[in-house]
Amino acid sequence: MKHIRNFCIIAHIDHGKSTLADRLLEFTKTIQITEGQMLDDMDLERERGITIKSHAIQMEYTYKGEKYILNLIDTPGHVDFSYEVSRSIAACEGALLIVDATQGVQAQTISNLYMAIEHDLEIIPVVNKCDMVNAMPEEVEDEIVELLGCKHEEIIRASGKTGMGVEEILNAVIERIPCPTGDEEAPLQALIFDSVFNSFRGIIAYFKIENGVIRTGDKVKFFNTGKEYDADEIGVLKMDMVPRSELRTGDVGYIISGIKTSREVKVGDTITHIARPCKEAIAGFEEVKPMVFAGVYPIEAEDFEDLRSSLEKLQLNDASLTFQPESSLALGFGFRCGFLGLLHMEIVQERLDREFDMNVITTVPNVSYNVYDKQGHVIEVHNPGSMPDITMIDHIEEPYIRASVITTTDYIGPIMTLCLGKRGELVKQEYISGNRVEIYYDMPLGEIVIDFYDKLKSISKGYASFDYHPNGFRPSKLIKLDILLNGEPVDALSTLTHFDNAYDLGRRMCEKLKELIPRQQFEIAIQAAIGAKIIARETIKAVRKDVTAKCYGGDVSRKRKLLEKQKRGKKRMKQIGNVEVPQKAFLAVLKLD
Repeated sequence: MKHIRNFCIIAHIDHGKSTLADRLLEFTKTIQITEGQMLDDMDLERERGITIKSHAIQMEYTYKGEKYILNLIDTPGHVDFSYEVSRSIAACEGALLIVDATQGVQAQTISNLYMAIEHDLEIIPVVNKCDMVNAMPEEVEDEIVELLGCKHEEIIRASGKTGMGVEEILNAVIERIPCPTGDEEAPLQALIFDSVFNSFRGIIAYFKIENGVIRTGDKVKFFNTGKEYDADEIGVLKMDMVPRSELRTGDVGYIISGIKTSREVKVGDTITHIARPCKEAIAGFEEVKPMVFAGVYPIEAEDFEDLRSSLEKLQLNDASLTFQPESSLALGFGFRCGFLGLLHMEIVQERLDREFDMNVITTVPNVSYNVYDKQGHVIEVHNPGSMPDITMIDHIEEPYIRASVITTTDYIGPIMTLCLGKRGELVKQEYISGNRVEIYYDMPLGEIVIDFYDKLKSISKGYASFDYHPNGFRPSKLIKLDILLNGEPVDALSTLTHFDNAYDLGRRMCEKLKELIPRQQFEIAIQAAIGAKIIARETIKAVRKDVTAKCYGGDVSRKRKLLEKQKRGKKRMKQIGNVEVPQKAFLAVLKLD
């Protein structure tokens, strides 16, 4: 155990942690680097240049004549995947905090750092990309010293591209990070921090042993679900899985026990022996709270069951995805899914398409509201369709977040204008160093789920970083905005919105739908309504045949007779005709601006 070190890498998005991880693997001769970012093995990760999934890998390193085993967990940097980071932190004793020498400390760096400090991890600060022409390592080091309260000489300067400072990082990991503590004689306690689905071997769980020893063929049980299994194969994670006959306290490894159904593996569960169980489960990390909800529907109704099994398999790879069945008049049967944010939602949609070949329609994303009725009962509402009647409602509360935006002083004005436009309240602003400032806002979550992040990036030319955490519920003047087509409400297009924005939003939605819905043989009325009150209307004219073409003169009553006949036909058609809303319309409503 003295020769084991478990550590993770935390950083803001794009600070070069995956590249640096490659250099560490190359330096310890764990793998041959054939292409960039060996750990980001998903196509999506490589295309977008982001880490989506935490990856665990074991390295061996000889230091002062002794051989050490280093377990490295590379984590995502985007705020939507902070749950992945919290699980990796639970399985480690130390963390490399990586800061880009050209960008300095950004929002996600700070929030991940606090998470690591709460778990008592030993932090090793690293300034990356020191080989860049526009690097400013001295200023960035001052920021880190101010943030961490460490000494200047404790900070390591490195570069993932050239390999500078890699040896110093490995030496610091061995010297500064404590070895795992635990009792090999105690009953087995192993924390599951991740799981993956393999179509041949069933579900593979990744774990870290806190106490005890596990051997191949042991009879084990999962503490919270109470299910019992045989440990068919255990081993360690290098670039591939390497089987071992036994794993001891402090080791990070995997277990294959032929588990078929995804519900039996819960991330955060504890593995123990059947014969000698541990007294209690390990307290690891918090339950995940989805922030954004959207309906996901199969394009073909008969694919409903396939979509369910695809979502279950995806949930194994991504424990922060939650879903439950729901139905809609316009779209049929589907699922109400909870995501951690908009990027997470986009990634899930892409993965369903690529990994499971599922074509889906996603509705307008929204958040969950607490609705209080006149009797004082409260219900949680995720979509406008399940809102009780307006006469029953006493008041509605919406979720608020505490947002922190880090930016340079040049962009304070436009960012404040953006936040105030989204009903934000300024809490405080602090100068971090030089011309960098951190602004704190209290904002409704519903206002930021759609396009806030994109706008923030564009007005700050990419220099503002954004991070948020939930901050309770507050009463709010919310109303349900319905879209009617020929008097029929389309439930997938209805939204809950603040009273002040309703008229404007209703008008814009009607205009947008007029562009997108194809013309029919009959006239289509598009209306936006609040309750029974119509607040906006657009009309799509009917496509019609020129019935008077054959009249080349004669009395006007002949023309009028033909036109009246056509009008009656159109009216009949309007009663039986139904309007198809194209998928583009659902997506366009998100990008209204």
